[in-house]
Amino acid sequence: MSSTRVIARLDIKGKNLIKSVHLEGLRVIGDPQLHAENYYQDGADELLYMDTVASLYGRNNLSDIVERTAENVFIPITVGGGIRSVADVRKLMSCGADKVALNTAAIENPYLISDIASVFGVQSIVLSVEASRKPDGGWWVYTSNGRDKSEYELLEWLNKAVELGAGEILLTSIDNEGTNKGFDLDLVRVADQALNVPIIASGGMGRVEDIMHAVSAGADAIATADLIHYGKIKISEMKHAQNHKFVKVRL
Repeated sequence: MSSTRVIARLDIKGKNLIKSVHLEGLRVIGDPQLHAENYYQDGADELLYMDTVASLYGRNNLSDIVERTAENVFIPITVGGGIRSVADVRKLMSCGADKVALNTAAIENPYLISDIASVFGVQSIVLSVEASRKPDGGWWVYTSNGRDKSEYELLEWLNKAVELGAGEILLTSIDNEGTNKGFDLDLVRVADQALNVPIIASGGMGRVEDIMHAVSAGADAIATADLIHYGKIKISEMKHAQNHKFVKVRL
């Protein structure tokens, strides 16, 4: 079984690290830079910064946070929220970002994906997909941090985005996010069967065993937030848990 990256997800509003349930009801956690450095020291493979209100204002405000983090953190940093142009990507890369996550702007203009890929390469683009189950099966894709339903169903959007140059998928279950009930394994499985790019499972992790289940469903990495923000499980504990013989994590 291939290596499983453990990614620390940090959702940001203004200058604060926040956490939500179903991408709503935001609660302030604290200083994002301090948490990021702690997660790096504890063994995180990557950091994921998401500006949760950027789409409302049409801009990403994480440049300063990313720049300060990059001074003391030496693992890949992905930044998402409010990225609308190649120039936005160039600015974030100059501040220390290694990849960018696209959602709302890419749905509004899918060719933004190919524009960025042509300059920075497909490995620089993480497609951030916020999905919620339809009553009759399948999933709708949402934008603006889960606030607005898009015109796309899940597989239609995934296939289109990968064809345009998305190199990785951050797959967040709105239904499971913040619940600690585990990842939406059906969601991960459907995406994995349709695509040949890495998938990051996000939304719902509640115990170490959820990593094994996500990988078995097809995830190449997992993003965790609630558990580490509230000190329920440390990243180092995830990596040395009893199920490490089933899920090979990076040590």
